[in-house]
Amino acid sequence: MFKIEPVGDKSRQKELCQLFSIEFYPENFAYYMFDCDSLEPMGMSQFEISESGGVISHIKEIEGKEDFEAMFILGRSTMSFIESCGVTSCYALAEGSDARLLSAIGFKTDVGGGRLFCDLTGMFDGNCGNH
Repeated sequence: MFKIEPVGDKSRQKELCQLFSIEFYPENFAYYMFDCDSLEPMGMSQFEISESGGVISHIKEIEGKEDFEAMFILGRSTMSFIESCGVTSCYALAEGSDARLLSAIGFKTDVGGGRLFCDLTGMFDGNCGNH
C-alpha cells in the first residue's frame, strides 16, 4: 500500500528533488508517493499549471525500486489534479519521465521540443473519455 500527497513546503520539495535526482523547480507543484508501511520513498512528480496548460516536468521513481503500476497511479493522479483546476491541455517533458510510463498514462502526441501532449478532456469524468 502506498500514499500520494502534495508537497506544500518548498524546502521539503527541494529535499525530495535531491533525493530523486531531479532539478528543483520552486514555482512548480509536487506530489510525493511513499510506502505506507515502511515510509520508504517510491515516486515524485513535479508540474506547473498555467492558462496555456499543465506541464509535467518529472514523474520519477526512486532508484532501485520499480513499481510500474504505482508510477502509473502517480502520473494519473498528477494529471487528474491538473484537470480539476480546469486545464485540459497537458504536456510532459520527455526527458523527465520514463517514455513507456508517459505513453501508458496518455501522452501520445509529440509536439516537438522534447514535449508530449495529452488532451485531458473527459479523462477523469468516469468513462475515461476514450483514453
